Amino acid sequence: MTNRPDILCIGSVLWDIIGRTDLSMNAGNDKPGRITRLPGGVALNIAMTLVGQGMRPALLSVVGKDVPGTALLAECGQMGIMTAHVLVDPDLPTDQYMAIESQGDLLAAIADAHSLERAGDRILAPLADGRLASHDAPWSGPMAIDGNLTHGLLAGIANSPLFAQADLRLAPASPGKAERLRPFLTHPGATIYVNAEEAGLIAGVETACAETGANALLAKGARRVLVTDGGRCAVDATPDRLLRSTPPAITPRRVTGAGDTFMAAHIAAETRGVAAQEALSHALDTAATYVAG
Repeated sequence: MTNRPDILCIGSVLWDIIGRTDLSMNAGNDKPGRITRLPGGVALNIAMTLVGQGMRPALLSVVGKDVPGTALLAECGQMGIMTAHVLVDPDLPTDQYMAIESQGDLLAAIADAHSLERAGDRILAPLADGRLASHDAPWSGPMAIDGNLTHGLLAGIANSPLFAQADLRLAPASPGKAERLRPFLTHPGATIYVNAEEAGLIAGVETACAETGANALLAKGARRVLVTDGGRCAVDATPDRLLRSTPPAITPRRVTGAGDTFMAAHIAAETRGVAAQEALSHALDTAATYVAG
C-alpha cells in the first residue's frame, strides 16, 4: 500500500459554525461578535493539529454528496489531510456543529452529527477491504477515535480483531457522550483523553480534579489515561505511575477544539519519541497557545 498515512482519525468531520464575543453574555442576550465557519469535528480537529505537528493523517468519516461536503473535503486536501477513504453518501447531508462562546467560555453548542451515526460501520470499510488494512493484516499504527460514533459502533470497535493491534487513542467529544467510551476501559491498547468531568462520568463517581479523575478511571481497569482540568494540573496516569504538569497561564479567547488540540499534540510528540513528561508539557503548551487565539 502506497501513500500510507501515519495515523487514522476516525469520527466527526463537519463544518463548525462558531459565534464568539469578548463581552460577557447570559442566556437570551444579543451581543456583537464574530461568526465564523471553519472545518471542524473532533476527528478533523485532531487531524489538522497533527498536520501542523508534521504528521500525515487520514480521515475515516462521512460527508454528504453536497456542496458543503465537497467544499470540506477540498479544504482538508489543501491542508494535507488524506480524504481518499472518507465515505461520500448521496443520501446524507454533511454534518455541522454550532457553538456560542463568550470571553473564552462555551455558553452552548449543538452537534448535528446524525449522518455520522447513520453511516455506522460503513466508514470503517477501508480497514477490512484492503485499502488500509484487512482481517489478515489489521492496522497496527495509531488511531484517534472520537465519541461521536454511536455506543454500539464503539463497543464493536473495542471487541473487533481489526483494531486489536492498533494504538487506540480515544476522545469522548463532549461530556454528554463520555460514557460511550466505557467499552475501552479495560482494552489493553487504549489511551483515553478526557477532562476531569468526563473522567467522573465514565467512571460513575464524583471527581474533584484531574488526579482524582485519573485514579477513578484506573480503578475501573483503564490502561492509560490523560486527564485535563482547564488551567489547572493535568495528569498522564497508568497503574504504575502518575505524571503531573500545569499549563501556562493565558487569557482564553476560544475553547472549541482545545481538547482535540491537546490530544493531537500529545500523540505527535510521542510519535517523535518524546518522553512522557515532556510530551504532556508539550501538549499543554500547544493547547494553551490555541486557546489564547
